[in-house]
Amino acid sequence: QVQLVESGGGLVQPGGSLRLSCVASGSIVVISNMAWYRQAPGQQREMVAHITSDGITNYADSVKGRFTVSRDNAKKMAYLQMNSLKPEDTAVYYCNADLRRTVFGLIRTYWGQGTQVTVSS
Repeated sequence: QVQLVESGGGLVQPGGSLRLSCVASGSIVVISNMAWYRQAPGQQREMVAHITSDGITNYADSVKGRFTVSRDNAKKMAYLQMNSLKPEDTAVYYCNADLRRTVFGLIRTYWGQGTQVTVSS
């Protein structure tokens, strides 16, 4: 069974920084894409950052220049470095991964349970 677990969330002041981590465990042949999503109260879940297996990244316009996504394929981990945080960044952040559990299997999407990030004075 595949499991994604996020960590690193918490309370931070505006302008501060946090680094989120996501570790994938279980029977995994290869992880195709990894991404970070967030969902604020009353808002739609949105993609924040995305990274392919070979390191190509993409970001939501709202976080460009402030957030950096990275991954460690050997450790099956993804990271989200968040700098210059704003109150509007407050949300539950979710790790997402597209992966294969078998050599000839389909790529399926998995989600972590989320970690709370609160940006407030």
